[in-house]
Amino acid sequence: MSTADFLSFVWGSVSAHRLRSVLTALGICVGIAAVILLTSIGAGLHEFVIAEFTQFGTNIIGIAPGRVTTQGVSIGMFGTVRPLTIDDAQALRRVPGVLLSDPSVSGNAEVSVQGRTRRVMVYGVGPDFAHAFHLEVAVGQFLPPDDPSQARAFAVLGSKVRAELFGGETPLGQRVEIGGSRYRVIGVLESKGQVLGVDLDDAVYVPAARGLELYNREGLMEIHVIHDPQADVGRLVQRLREMLIARHGREDFTITPQQKMLDVLNSVLEVLTFAVGALGAISLVVGGVGILTIMTIAVAERTAEIGVLRALGARRRQVLALFLAEAMLLAAAGGLAGLALGFGLARLLHAIFPGLPVTTPSLYAVLAELTAVSIGLAAGVVPASHASHLDPVEALRAE
Repeated sequence: MSTADFLSFVWGSVSAHRLRSVLTALGICVGIAAVILLTSIGAGLHEFVIAEFTQFGTNIIGIAPGRVTTQGVSIGMFGTVRPLTIDDAQALRRVPGVLLSDPSVSGNAEVSVQGRTRRVMVYGVGPDFAHAFHLEVAVGQFLPPDDPSQARAFAVLGSKVRAELFGGETPLGQRVEIGGSRYRVIGVLESKGQVLGVDLDDAVYVPAARGLELYNREGLMEIHVIHDPQADVGRLVQRLREMLIARHGREDFTITPQQKMLDVLNSVLEVLTFAVGALGAISLVVGGVGILTIMTIAVAERTAEIGVLRALGARRRQVLALFLAEAMLLAAAGGLAGLALGFGLARLLHAIFPGLPVTTPSLYAVLAELTAVSIGLAAGVVPASHASHLDPVEALRAE
């Protein structure tokens, strides 16, 4: 049997029963579409979270008071945690490889001006905060470098707070009351929007020393260290640890490089994307069962046809190949239709919900189509094997 005759026979078998072929391929189509749609959502969320997490750069190290992992038992008052201070943040600037070191404390507080009051996030930060986190000043200036022991009562407003409290008025130089204390507005930030659910525009920024007084805290919530992107992060972390141990007497803090957090986050998001893709792949199994059922019925209906092929000299492996090719063709056609449907649904979903990131990894699309063909091949093995082993004489009698 020539290749042309082989392909013609397979196509003729599929096209002769169009409705049955379409229904058979439909199971694979739905499965592939589900895989593409779910993985598109999963990969889109992956990219969105990573982009949000890294928009301030990847050369950030966070230092928090207290150790995350501890061993042994409590040793009473000697086990207390020494708070992180503004002096600690300033000392860390001297570590080689450190570009900026910014103290941070935050919480909710009422901000009032001219009878208008809003409860917003108030961040106590250092003068390098805006530079460290790529915040632009729209008008005025950011917090000046003051002596922490004599920090002046200055405030910088987020764009939303400025609009809510001052409307079209110029806030520069005006007084606002934050947590019962009066501050002078010296700047307004450009709109930054939300970062991982935190609205940086609906916030007020004051000196870190004032933030500690506002929230009646002894120590900072965190110190953000911005380092040279070319620096050896492992060695830099060790230097930071040695500096703080020298100041505190022991390791009562936790140092977390952003790259370490990114690695963990990437692993979690990749598992999530794979998991939602695997859920969609369950539909492919259903489609495979459909191909198995239809091909088994086809063999029973075409017993006489198989007998004629065998009587004309077709060998068993040729009959086997014919039925396997038919099953694979149905699966491949269903897979391609599923890819088109999945891509279409993903684009439609993004059009309806523009804020929902949708990205389809090409690798998943290729794997989905290869899986569809493999399922068709696997589902067609038993019926094809049965057809190839039919006795020619007995098959002809079925006519």
